[in-house]
Amino acid sequence: MYDFRKSVVYQCYFKSFFDSNGDGVGDLGGVTAKLDYLKTLGVDYIWLNPFFPSPQRDNGYDVADYCAVDPRFGTMADFETLSQEAAKRGIRLMLDMVFNHTSTEHEWFQKALAGDKEYEDFYIWREGGADGTPPNNWESKFGGNAWQYVPEKGKWYLHLFDPTQADLNWENPRVRQELQKVIRFWMDKGVKGFRFDVVNLISKGSYKSDDQGDGRRFYTDGPRIHEFLHELSAATFGTDAEIITVGEMSSTSMENCYRYAGADTGELSMVFSFHHLKVDFVGNEKWVLVPFDFLKLKNILFSWQTGMSDHNAWNAVFWCNHDQPRVVSRFGDEGEYWAPSAKMLGTVVHCLRGTPYVYQGEEIGMTNAGFTSLDQYRDVESINHYHILRARGLHEDSVYDILRVHSRDNARTPMQWDASAHGGFTTAEPWISVNPNHTRINAAAQVGDPDSVFTHYQKLIALRKQYDVIAYGDFAPLDQQHPSVLAYTRRLNGEQLVVVNNFYRTETDWTCPVDLDGFTCLLSNYPDSTVQTKLHLRPYESLVLHRAAK
Repeated sequence: MYDFRKSVVYQCYFKSFFDSNGDGVGDLGGVTAKLDYLKTLGVDYIWLNPFFPSPQRDNGYDVADYCAVDPRFGTMADFETLSQEAAKRGIRLMLDMVFNHTSTEHEWFQKALAGDKEYEDFYIWREGGADGTPPNNWESKFGGNAWQYVPEKGKWYLHLFDPTQADLNWENPRVRQELQKVIRFWMDKGVKGFRFDVVNLISKGSYKSDDQGDGRRFYTDGPRIHEFLHELSAATFGTDAEIITVGEMSSTSMENCYRYAGADTGELSMVFSFHHLKVDFVGNEKWVLVPFDFLKLKNILFSWQTGMSDHNAWNAVFWCNHDQPRVVSRFGDEGEYWAPSAKMLGTVVHCLRGTPYVYQGEEIGMTNAGFTSLDQYRDVESINHYHILRARGLHEDSVYDILRVHSRDNARTPMQWDASAHGGFTTAEPWISVNPNHTRINAAAQVGDPDSVFTHYQKLIALRKQYDVIAYGDFAPLDQQHPSVLAYTRRLNGEQLVVVNNFYRTETDWTCPVDLDGFTCLLSNYPDSTVQTKLHLRPYESLVLHRAAK
């Protein structure tokens, strides 16, 4: 049995991973072709973004058929080959389940439009105001109102995301039964991991207008959410002790996550929470330019570490995914200290209590895209907000500055395999532009280089497997109010780890409050780091100090 506490998951946004058939789009065959690379890195699971048939309004998160493979990404035989070849290398697959909504092209929604009352009840329909206004003032997370009017029905359906992503009605038992069938279909194909997209939004509460905001308080962590997850687990993945699960939790509370990912609650193995990735927002508004709040970042990370530990619940720990900008551009340095900062950021996450997730390209320090025109963007959220920000009166240059920092497309540029044309991703024109810095930042230049970002990640992954204190130890913050150092300890049965990270390009002095007698340096991003109580930390310097149990 795989222990998810000792495991590392690699997120493969395969549309941008590797193109095996020369059409400019990554595919399942491309993942199979790069399995040896992932084996060399040392990961245990590959999380695959949705490869199901989809009109691709939201890059596959608008699913039209949960139990098939979109022909643009391959065939079911390609999936089965990938699964078999991954298993030969000791790697398992984690599939992305989008159960809050379906594409409006899904058979269920099409039957609802055609007047089938049974399938109409698969979705959330409401009548609007007599004056033609929507049922309430809820806002879509992609911008605009969250309701779409269908004249033929004289009703509106809810879409918390794009209008082509209709929210499912989880209050209907038939919906829940059909989604259970989906999980069992993939379990029968040997899948041992599931990631559930925005799953804490599936239970809606009141549908009244929100006089305090955009409506999220009425549908986030809703009244029946724990009942629904417990039921889904009991009927499907909870029957197989080898399956691991993770829930993406939008705007959640820690108290709810104690139940979502509690060891004995029967819901999920772990959760993604995103509060630490809103420290460069203003409130919940991300389409702004402000410096990140380092002390807030530390406080959020540390409070989730201690809170989840105190309640025997488990975190997924991460910086990056397909919805987040590149962390080295966000919290690190793209210039002189690119490599040290990329390594430091990896160290912060991989020594925490929780299962680390590596997003493709993070392990080689890929940066934000740097796009300069709207026609380079593919992300519906980014394109929508370009127009929203322009309508608010922002100058075009200012809007592009914001997109270059916050757009989801920053994470979606093709994987940089080598310095050749299109970064070795494809022989055709790629579906989205390759970052020009692929000639400098690429996998071929790093695999086997003892000083590379890739090798640093490789070592971090190996440390989790070697040292139980990393996988199972208690967590405690150190010097929580220090303005530039993020440090913490891990302890297990007398074994101890001290992790020290200078988060800035400015040198700083730091005195460790832990007695370091008997400690050795397991890993650093500088070749000559030493174990000292009084440390003079260089730009982005990072140390992992260890003492065995006496």
